[in-house]
Amino acid sequence: MNETEQYRIAKEPFYQAQGKEIKLFEAAYKSRMPVMLKGPTGCGKSRFVEHMAWRLGKPLITVACNEDMTASDLVGRFLLDANGTRWQDGPLTIAARMGAICYLDEIVEARQDTTVVIHPLTDYRRTLPLDKKGEQISAHPDFQLVISYNPGYQNLMKDLKQSTKQRFSAMEFDYASAEVESEIVAKETGIDPEVASKLVKIAHTARNLKGHGLSEGISTRLLVYAATLMKDGIEAQDACRMAMVRPITDDADIRDTLDNAIDSIFG
Repeated sequence: MNETEQYRIAKEPFYQAQGKEIKLFEAAYKSRMPVMLKGPTGCGKSRFVEHMAWRLGKPLITVACNEDMTASDLVGRFLLDANGTRWQDGPLTIAARMGAICYLDEIVEARQDTTVVIHPLTDYRRTLPLDKKGEQISAHPDFQLVISYNPGYQNLMKDLKQSTKQRFSAMEFDYASAEVESEIVAKETGIDPEVASKLVKIAHTARNLKGHGLSEGISTRLLVYAATLMKDGIEAQDACRMAMVRPITDDADIRDTLDNAIDSIFG
């Protein structure tokens, strides 16, 4: 198999557009403009990138960023084997060489000294220095860098530097309207649209508690989890508690409030 082909998305990932985001991303890709996606957890940012990579017919390399990630994890490192040392490209380097879309998911989780390595790829240079190897890569003409993060989790320790932010265009995402979100859940799981609407009502109850005991509301992803459990024969109340309430809070009062909402809607 061609190396590029293993990173291509063969089947269309379902994505329900909420506005002009598809047209805007296509325009950004036309000039290979770096793009930053901002929005709450589980609102569809990653699915959108997958959909756009499929739509554009481009390979996609995704990196789930974390606080232990080093620059070497992104660009590559020398490894020891039976014949001595050999260089192994990291995901960012692979993407730059082959002309893939490189998606750095939740980039604020990475250390700030790590994110600096992306800077030369996001301006007119479009280069990636491999200091340890003594090589400088010129990005493939099809290469594009996309990053995402959740502004709701921002604090002084976890935020992007202005010097990084201003290298990107930006698109804001949020949870879809109740009608659209119900369609997404029904389409993703095959559950009855009326049941999907009830799940969305519970999610809105939780989202109204954000900042009043909850740091984050129930995501669309969790609605899909609940609907999937219900399709597999789990009672609605049990599925909602397991997939939608227990993951987001340990607070007894908030848990009881949401449990009561579930009983009211599905009782």
